[in-house]
Amino acid sequence: MADPIVAAIAFDGISPFHLSVPCLVFAEDRAALGLPRFDFRICAIESGPIHTEAGLTVTAPHGLGSLDGADIVIVPSWRDLDDPPPAFLVEALLRAHRNGALIVGLCLGTFAVAATGLLSGRRAATHWAYTEQLQALYPDMIVDPDVLYIDNGDVMTSAGVAAGLDCCLHIVRARYGAEAALRLARQIVLSPHRQGGQAQFIERPIARTGNADRFTQALDKVCKTLDETHSLDSVAAAAGLTRRTFTRRFQKSIGTSFGDWLIDQRVALAQRLLEATEKSMDTIAFEAGFGSATSLRQHFAARLRTSPAQYRREFSKSTQEERVAYAPR
Repeated sequence: MADPIVAAIAFDGISPFHLSVPCLVFAEDRAALGLPRFDFRICAIESGPIHTEAGLTVTAPHGLGSLDGADIVIVPSWRDLDDPPPAFLVEALLRAHRNGALIVGLCLGTFAVAATGLLSGRRAATHWAYTEQLQALYPDMIVDPDVLYIDNGDVMTSAGVAAGLDCCLHIVRARYGAEAALRLARQIVLSPHRQGGQAQFIERPIARTGNADRFTQALDKVCKTLDETHSLDSVAAAAGLTRRTFTRRFQKSIGTSFGDWLIDQRVALAQRLLEATEKSMDTIAFEAGFGSATSLRQHFAARLRTSPAQYRREFSKSTQEERVAYAPR
């Protein structure tokens, strides 16, 4: 079976940072890690070298003709928000959509996708600073300023650069399964999953050193025993530190409070259990250290703006297998 074709649109004046987002997720061959392999193409809208806003010059090996047959077409950004993209780009995007491609607008790329009319009457996301401008230009759309990305099935849009990564990872997850997305996230050191409509939940890792000291060992033990009770005082004692010193070091090295970090770890474990097992909510709540399904639901809603049941319906292993089985080839 041929590798899925992923085409990223490039243009004169593009930010190399924005262009790198789809490159990071789709360009590298990670088949040795059991990850899907893509036929990734950078497609220039005009012939000749591409001069980026950072002073770099890029040579794109493909033109818009290479969008034909693409499974996914990504517009990573756009250059002139007041003027619509050229008609030939709009037609190329519409032709790709008619041929079954998923059309994706990352950050300001939503402006170019909106010009096709594919978002008419539908919700869309873009960088928060430009939501009012997008809404003014395309009043028939519903621009949501508070979400990371929006999946309309055949068209996806996202907020800023970090949300663009989340959006691309969501594509991998939806089409190739939670395990593939988790492996990819680990490979590129990205939070495994942030739902499009959720607040910006970022997994906070433990800082590593060559020889783990008692502080790191104490946190490692917490992560391995999340079903047990862990108080600030008990973990500080295990680290060989006073409560005050432990709190100061924790804030400096991890950037949050111990209590918030502990809840993050428990929510992350609950996510993995919901994805990979059929365990009951009570069992997952116990194993993740929440004590009750009610507490699990409360923390899930506070962190992810969704319920554990809804999360399981979207991202359980069985759901992913069904999506892969019926995904377009």
